[in-house]
Amino acid sequence: MNLETLTTFFMWCTILNGGVLVFWSLFLICAPEFIFRMHSKWFPMSRETYNAVVYGFLGAAKIVFVAFNAVPYVALSIVG
Repeated sequence: MNLETLTTFFMWCTILNGGVLVFWSLFLICAPEFIFRMHSKWFPMSRETYNAVVYGFLGAAKIVFVAFNAVPYVALSIVG
C-alpha cells in the first residue's frame, strides 16, 4: 500500500465519518424531544441522564473522529 492510497483512504474516512457526525449533531439540535421520547421508550431514564449520556457520546465521537480520521489524513497530506 503506497502513500497515495493511504491518503485517499483517510480522506474518504474523514468525509464519511464527518458527515455522520454532522448528521448526528444536526438531528440532536433539530429534534431533541423526538429522540428523547424514542429512547425513553426503550430505556427508562430521566431527561438529565439522557442529556449526559448523549452529549458524552457525542463528545467521545468527536475525539475519536479527530484522532483516528482527521489527524492521520492531515499528517499523510503533509508527508505526501
